[in-house]
Amino acid sequence: MNKFTFCALALFTLPVSFAATPTYNKDIAPILNSQCALCHRPGEVAPFSLLTYQDAAKRAALIAGVTGKGFMPPWKPEPGFGTFLHERRLTAEQIALIGQWAKAGAPEGNPQDKPPVPSFAEGWQGGEPNLVLKAGSGFTVPADGPDKFQCFVLPLNLEQDSYIQTAEFRPGNRRVVHHGVIYVDETGAARRLAANSPDGSYPCFGGPRVASTGLLAGWAPGTITQAGDPQLSVPVKKGTDLVLQIHYHPSGKQETDISSVGVTYSGPPAHGRTSLIMVNTNLDIPPGDSHYLVKSTLTMPRDVEVAAIFPHAHWLCKDMKVDAHLPNGDTAHLVWIKDWDFNWQGGYRYEKPVLLPKGTRVELQYTFDNSAENPRNPSSPPARVHFGEQTTDEMAVAFFTVVLPTPADVAPFQRDMRLAVIDDMLASGDMSALRRIPGVGNRAQQFMQQFDKNGDGKLDDTERAALMDFLRGMMR
Repeated sequence: MNKFTFCALALFTLPVSFAATPTYNKDIAPILNSQCALCHRPGEVAPFSLLTYQDAAKRAALIAGVTGKGFMPPWKPEPGFGTFLHERRLTAEQIALIGQWAKAGAPEGNPQDKPPVPSFAEGWQGGEPNLVLKAGSGFTVPADGPDKFQCFVLPLNLEQDSYIQTAEFRPGNRRVVHHGVIYVDETGAARRLAANSPDGSYPCFGGPRVASTGLLAGWAPGTITQAGDPQLSVPVKKGTDLVLQIHYHPSGKQETDISSVGVTYSGPPAHGRTSLIMVNTNLDIPPGDSHYLVKSTLTMPRDVEVAAIFPHAHWLCKDMKVDAHLPNGDTAHLVWIKDWDFNWQGGYRYEKPVLLPKGTRVELQYTFDNSAENPRNPSSPPARVHFGEQTTDEMAVAFFTVVLPTPADVAPFQRDMRLAVIDDMLASGDMSALRRIPGVGNRAQQFMQQFDKNGDGKLDDTERAALMDFLRGMMR
């Protein structure tokens, strides 16, 4: 072997990492700009900026650690279980590049390789709204202590029935605003809850505490709000209020927030749009149980398209999965979150709406950890937990944004879904479903006596079918 051959072989057997050490300008800046800078920039919710080499280099080990463990970027859905818009997910190659860069001492690289600093839209992302609603006159967030969940009642003051094309949440103080959710309240219940508050708000951990007619929109760090589709505008009745739930996270010093919602109106929709909720209220999680399984099923009474999903639980949940089992035997994975974290919940809009034909069975399966080993357990020692709104209660809920062929399909669909929810709950042995029937309420026991023919305190398949036939006639 001659000297040249030996040198060539030595060159080609050197470790790849030595021949191609990642640099900030060529390899790392593009990743940070596309997946991190939306939150990690001045004035945003993240605790530091990542727009410059100096910003990133002094935190190289931290960035490598949190990306390597999957903590950052905060994107919870598992790949392959739903394809969503604006995914904040790093590939295995990107994570490896960051790790190699940090290990190599965070080299800056050739200045000519440096990409331009990203620019971000200022102001309203979905276009200039017709109406801007302020959330109170200045909500005070203490320097430390537990997170706060506050609901602000935002009257639309409509003089006639109207249609909302876009409802965009705009955080006022991004240092403390963790996320926001906008609900529709046609009942006036939220106003009554906030009646004694000077800023029109009330505490609301877990949800708005009203029988909302729909989840209109949501925001979390990294959310990109698009202008709404006028063909999917949402009808709102005269007298309707919006209810804005804001999750506040203390920043280490006392802060004040005035967030806002921008509303854009349009004409009547061409298609129907409504919300669908799956929920299991029959929770009884014993202390010490680290793998408490909760299930709920729902059968689609007609063809629908699911545009978005918003899974929700409290502190004890650790795993949540929603699948749709189609009549032809196929399974559509709607979402799977293996490491649920209440602090990073959000809504997920599908890249393409998911078609669920009539007869599709949607199955929700959540797992809860009520053991002392769960660092997120709010009770020490662990206590028995039931369904409820409080911090120490739990929920197993999934909201869906559903698109229907025409606006006229919405009311029949909502009626059919109420019946489907009641039927599924009764089939699972949850007799509390009777209290959910409109117009029944306190007469639930009377209904049981009427349809429980054998008097065993539950409804068998024949008895349940008779009750459902009666309800269909009553609700038409």
